[in-house]
Amino acid sequence: MGLRSVVIHAWSWLNYKPIYSDALGMPNRRAFPEAKAMWVPPEDEKRLAAYKLLAAYDQNQAAELAEVGGDLHARDRREFGDPSMFCDTLLAHVLGREQHITVPGAEDDTADGDPTPEAAAAARVQELLEGWAEVEQLAMRQQQCERKAVSLGDGVYRLAWDPAKNRPTLRVTDPGFYFPIIGEDDDGGEYPTRVHFAWELPEDPKRGLKARLRRITYELDWIRPATAPGVDESGRPVRAPLPAEPIDSPDGIEIPPPPLTPGDTLNPDTGAISRMYAWNDQPSFVTCYLTDATWEIGDLEGPVDVDSLPLERATFATRSDGEVLDRLDLLIDFIPVVHVPNTVPPAEEHWGQSSLAKVLQVFDELAGADTDSSRASATTGAPIIGISGVQTGRNGSQLDVAPGTAWNLGENGRLTSIDTAPQLAGLREHVHDLKDRAANVARLPAVALGTLDPSKVPSGYALQLSLGPLDSLVGGMRLARDHKDSLLLKMVQRLFLAGQHPDWAGLPVLPAKLVRGPYTPTDKTAVLEQVTTGVDKVISLETAVRMLVEAGFPIDDAAEEVKRIQAGQFEKARALADATGDTTVVGDFLGLDLNPDRTPPHPQLPPTPGQQDPNDPSGEAATSENTPPWQSGGNTR
Repeated sequence: MGLRSVVIHAWSWLNYKPIYSDALGMPNRRAFPEAKAMWVPPEDEKRLAAYKLLAAYDQNQAAELAEVGGDLHARDRREFGDPSMFCDTLLAHVLGREQHITVPGAEDDTADGDPTPEAAAAARVQELLEGWAEVEQLAMRQQQCERKAVSLGDGVYRLAWDPAKNRPTLRVTDPGFYFPIIGEDDDGGEYPTRVHFAWELPEDPKRGLKARLRRITYELDWIRPATAPGVDESGRPVRAPLPAEPIDSPDGIEIPPPPLTPGDTLNPDTGAISRMYAWNDQPSFVTCYLTDATWEIGDLEGPVDVDSLPLERATFATRSDGEVLDRLDLLIDFIPVVHVPNTVPPAEEHWGQSSLAKVLQVFDELAGADTDSSRASATTGAPIIGISGVQTGRNGSQLDVAPGTAWNLGENGRLTSIDTAPQLAGLREHVHDLKDRAANVARLPAVALGTLDPSKVPSGYALQLSLGPLDSLVGGMRLARDHKDSLLLKMVQRLFLAGQHPDWAGLPVLPAKLVRGPYTPTDKTAVLEQVTTGVDKVISLETAVRMLVEAGFPIDDAAEEVKRIQAGQFEKARALADATGDTTVVGDFLGLDLNPDRTPPHPQLPPTPGQQDPNDPSGEAATSENTPPWQSGGNTR
């Protein structure tokens, strides 16, 4: 009977929009031509269309996109930026007020006495990571990626070692260019072994360039013999295998071993090549290959997609150091790409979900209510007036309504106006209800949106209860990012070691974390009162200082702040002296040296006249010019 089957997938929450899902369940070709490109895999068409539709809501262009899909009255719809405001609010909450890089064990380096080698290494790694984050503008890159993740559902980082800058560089890529290859038997939640970044380059008639397709590929594969830049028969830059070194053999039958990259080892029994990376304890047999290729769209024929493009028709890019990016060995055993989902993906899934997904229909209703309210306000500000009984000469003519206008009405003349103010008030109340519905569905309370009057909050406990849905929302979003943040910092450390940076020589790869700051409003006075009354009674001084840091007090170094506080606690120092009788312990508590060296210094007497100073072999100090007047015995005048 031609009935349409119902398919539930990661983007089926958009099926209610005719522009997204037509009679065949596919996105509109006119509205989403990028998703219908011949090189885009069928399983990615809905994802790319969803990204464009969500970006249109974020940019107040949903009506424009609907008009392209065939809705002729869509341009009359009002869009006042509510989806963008929701995304910005969630972005601020998931990031927190500030972010810090921490390495477990680094705080032990500030303890009294000599730190252990592990604590010193942790402190050094943390210091170097903080320096890298500052010069690489990690805070700005993080905002760029998180904005994509919150609005579109996914964000992507790309790392690369830059020889000119002598550090790893971090870039954010639109998820619409990201094509991971996930096989039928692969787990979508695991790290893919092949990742493509692909996009079309438009035609440029001025430069004589046709429409092209560029694809950057990262792939984990077995370590192969060494290659070098070269050219093929047509002069196209490619990578070619190095010639094998000849071997003198009596019978001339022995096959020479393949050329190896310095540091690689060939297993003669299996023929496999292994490599010892600086961050591994065991040899590894895999490496990451980089390919940067470009095709002309007109040269692509037949059933090809982003993963099966013909390499014989590609033009490979050349790096600044002359290396051709045709399966270039990056000398690392991981793909330097980090995919950040906005939410915890379902089991065996790869993609996250946009924060606008559940409230998109409410935003459509809100745009319709705003449009009706705008039309009603026009009739309220300039009401419709009916006039009867005007003087002759003006019958049937259109009269203008303006301040100071007077009409001469005849006998039994009458003026009637239509009051639309009640309808406008009802529409505005409906708009407020829709906004409250969207906030409730998105789990954003009024205090988080900044629309709550603080004077109407009965107590701090009631405020804390109202933030319960936001706490669970941000907790889930941060859970989806915790592992990705740690993975990003681990890759940075490995790239520094692979690049043989001198500051990282001898340092291990440690599990660093990116700690996000608080996102809820805090009462600093209440926190300070809790710390003052509870320290040394129910909480330690270190915990108290940590509470002050989380509350937003300007404390840069918690360990140093603890030392400053202890340095002024003389009453506790006296009690410690009475309890222990050890001045060394008291001095360590106050940060002072109470047991100085009691050996007096040797006196340094001036030399007698005529006697050579042992510290002045030249004897210039004993001359008359350098002899003080009170030792010369002459006339001081």
